[in-house]
Amino acid sequence: MADKTYDVIIIGAGVVGSLVARFLSRYRLDVLVLEKDSDIGTGASSANTAIVHAGYDPIPGSLKAEMNVKGNRMFDQLAGELNFSFERRGDYVVSIGPDEYGKLETLRQQGLANGVPGMVMLDGADVRRREPNINPDVSGALWASTGGICDPFSVVVAAAENAVENGVTLLTDTAFEDFIMEGKRIVGVKTNRGDFGSRWVVNAAGLYSDVVMHKAGLRPEFKIVPRKGEYYVFDKAEMTINNVLFPVPSETSKGIVVTTTIHGNTIIGPNALEIEDKEDRSVTPEGLSEVWQGALKLVPSLSLKYAIAEFAGLRPGGNAPSPNPNIHYNKDFVIEIPKEVQGLVNLGGIESPGLTSSPAIAVRVIELLKDAGEKLEEKPDWNPIRIARPRFRDMLPVEQKLLIQNDARYGRIVCRCENVTEGEIVAEIHAPIPARTYDALKRRTWLGTGRCQGGFDIPRVVEILARELGVSSLEISKKGKGSEFLVRPTKDVETE
Repeated sequence: MADKTYDVIIIGAGVVGSLVARFLSRYRLDVLVLEKDSDIGTGASSANTAIVHAGYDPIPGSLKAEMNVKGNRMFDQLAGELNFSFERRGDYVVSIGPDEYGKLETLRQQGLANGVPGMVMLDGADVRRREPNINPDVSGALWASTGGICDPFSVVVAAAENAVENGVTLLTDTAFEDFIMEGKRIVGVKTNRGDFGSRWVVNAAGLYSDVVMHKAGLRPEFKIVPRKGEYYVFDKAEMTINNVLFPVPSETSKGIVVTTTIHGNTIIGPNALEIEDKEDRSVTPEGLSEVWQGALKLVPSLSLKYAIAEFAGLRPGGNAPSPNPNIHYNKDFVIEIPKEVQGLVNLGGIESPGLTSSPAIAVRVIELLKDAGEKLEEKPDWNPIRIARPRFRDMLPVEQKLLIQNDARYGRIVCRCENVTEGEIVAEIHAPIPARTYDALKRRTWLGTGRCQGGFDIPRVVEILARELGVSSLEISKKGKGSEFLVRPTKDVETE
């Protein structure tokens, strides 16, 4: 017997699951989102290149191409409604030497077929003028004006918060285990925290989307093979790249990117290593060397002495065929209501450009539900606006002064590198989706991401978390149970 029954259960609170929840919250539906980890957006959404792709990469005729271009167009309105940072800076595919230049036209034609507007071919002189750090052997570039950058995690948080504020239920630390079936109809799910009934289930499980669909007896041939991508992050005080620079892509990858970020850092990466372990986010000397050599091809003046962090993310690469099976990295998305099982919206293989595609995928889910006969009645009081909390470092001095006068905690800097205040930390701990771990606060406020990488702020953040959550500091963790910072108070150590 299910503990409670919902209209729709969404498995996974990454960017796709959170946006599906946000768009579904517009309707008179009882929606539940299940997330196996201690916080939302900790999978593929938490570690990627943070680029909103223009749409010239996917093979024409594929779901990837359609969702990419449609999703890209939605980002301006979405960022305005949900108040996350997004900049439509454009991006460059850079050719080095005369041999690569001819390949740019192929990409441009592919973009035109996909409906990408605003693409311009540039010669080498144009590129050198726009990006002084570029390899002087540059022969030209394809510039796509609709490319952009964002903070992927802030997209997840904004969408999920807006969903919760509009009545969606979110359960973290709740892992999907199996479906509850009546014949060929899904009527609920089993989790580590009990059973929940539902009329519909949306599989937005990312790296585990194959496991979920196999539990329903679907697509036994479908497999997610994680593609690890490693990155370097550079100190923004020492190195500035103003643009998004792609190399000419190969048959297996879009290549090593050199790009700015919404936070002002330069990052380089990713490589593309297929692995089996869906939790392996370790960096390797070999992988980082590949990233470094690839980045130097675009920007030879890069210096590793300014690197302040390395990280790795996993892309949920599926094996659904694309319109051109000869191109390995263009396996297609799965977005369907399968005929074999009733009550399931099945999403799989949502790798790059998954972030860009996510709002379009959410709209497609609603279209599929309507086509399946679901009567979706809009709520008269649905609020599409999510109000962002203050970011001290982005405010004018007069605004900072007024904020401190209203709440003195905004006058106490906890993270010096990124100018994150105690007021911001406390606000996130008590937000609609509370931050309960150090990494949850890090993703929301950007504390601990600067030159010292948390060396200064961690003790103070642990203290604030313990105080605000009303727990012992021994219970405060980096990313959930098993990653606690402290084992005992120092003064408990016995001396002889």
